[in-house]
Amino acid sequence: MAEPPPKKAFALRLDPALHAAIERSAAGDLRSVNAQVECLLREALARRGVKLAAPVAAKRGRPPRKEHGDG
Repeated sequence: MAEPPPKKAFALRLDPALHAAIERSAAGDLRSVNAQVECLLREALARRGVKLAAPVAAKRGRPPRKEHGDG
């Protein structure tokens, strides 16, 4: 299976009160602050009519078990 493209990293400076509000929102949605910011940005862009490709879902769980002949 192909690896998803790497995510773009950049510094983001936020007002402490805004960061605290995002932290609370993220905790309520069981997400990291980073994932919550990405989700909020996607929702805001969708409301403005900006079309984006669906996010690539992260692989979860254990990798499949290798059989004896698989190497």
